[in-house]
Amino acid sequence: MKTYFITAWMLLAGATLSTACSEAPVAEQAPMKVIFDTDMGNDIDDALALDMLYKYADEGRIELLGITSNKEEPQSVEYLDLMNTFYGYPNLPLGRISDGADCDRVNSFTSQTVADPHYARTITDCTTLPESVDRLRELLSEAPDHSVTIIAVGFSTNLQRLLASEADQCSPMAGVVLIKQKVKQLVMMGGDFYPEDDTMAEYNIRIDQPAAKAIFEQWPTPIVTSPFEVGSAILYPVESILGDFGYVEKHPLAEAYKVYKPMPYDRPMWDPSAVLYAVEPDGGYFTVSEPGTIHVTDDAYTHFTPAADGPHRYLSVTPEQASAALARCVELITRRPAPYPVQ
Repeated sequence: MKTYFITAWMLLAGATLSTACSEAPVAEQAPMKVIFDTDMGNDIDDALALDMLYKYADEGRIELLGITSNKEEPQSVEYLDLMNTFYGYPNLPLGRISDGADCDRVNSFTSQTVADPHYARTITDCTTLPESVDRLRELLSEAPDHSVTIIAVGFSTNLQRLLASEADQCSPMAGVVLIKQKVKQLVMMGGDFYPEDDTMAEYNIRIDQPAAKAIFEQWPTPIVTSPFEVGSAILYPVESILGDFGYVEKHPLAEAYKVYKPMPYDRPMWDPSAVLYAVEPDGGYFTVSEPGTIHVTDDAYTHFTPAADGPHRYLSVTPEQASAALARCVELITRRPAPYPVQ
């Protein structure tokens, strides 16, 4: 039972969903194979996005193959293990990063959450986890050809390392060949494209500009990116955090949200927007650009050039689409995970 009031935007969103965004029966669809690459710990929207992926996995819409962190702070993967355990996916493969981009923030929400002994864990020592690039190679080598969607919502460090990787015990293929054979598409959160006279060096691109530049120049599969403006138009309501997670004493998402920054606040849904598009591309929640190419400048700005045979696209969103997208995200995130059924 939702405890916050249903506002006009929710009513509009519900109407939009019922008419334009009806779902196909999940049971009739083969699960989408997904790898999630995240800078968990920098912004709370990563945790919201991961919650959505667990819910999609619960309903059989996706098979979540693994999660790789591109944030070097040890608590990033510790929090991922905590979340996997809480949501009922304790053995989900994880990868950590060493010598990553300089992005660590003091006393992040992951640090504060994992310091609480209340939460169950599965991994005793997260420092024994493989490097993210090695985990990516392992997961891809085991996947059917052209089957994997990578959802990347942080820096491009891990992806660039995968791209540049050499043959190893996981696969005789170099990284670029392995990607081309195993990956169906890459869906990213990153960049800024409109309005053209007010662009910015978006955070995910700026923190590891060389890696982002390499991805857009060398990645061998289609790329769709959800830019800064899309997530900024979709705000997760704090009323939900305060009212929808009381089915447990402490919820690792809600508690992390509360310590990320001083309450109360509504948070832009940058990373959840990428997840929503990747899993439900035909839901009508976003407008997809014409094909083209994305170029990353030396100062980390992103520019799009239309081209009929271009491998890149980016998302935009109308106010009506934003309302529908938010309603869908809230519905997923407030749904109880499989280990916590409604009594």
